[in-house]
Amino acid sequence: MPKTVQIRDIDDEVYAGLVRRAGEEGVSVPELLRREATRLAARPSIAEWLRRTGRRPSGLTTDEVVRTLDEWRGEWPDAGR
Repeated sequence: MPKTVQIRDIDDEVYAGLVRRAGEEGVSVPELLRREATRLAARPSIAEWLRRTGRRPSGLTTDEVVRTLDEWRGEWPDAGR
């Protein structure tokens, strides 16, 4: 069963931004907020994301990543100066 959420004390600038954004997308402010709430609820929290990704060893070190990027980029234009 659908629930109703009420947000109080939104700054005028924030509300104006929501009205502008909703207008750009061709929806009402409540529809914009409904979509964003749905998207937010579907995403893991930062803590959950860190728990999940912390368990996956990447097998790469920072030095290896930097070295590979440097190889891809090539010499810096002013490296010889």
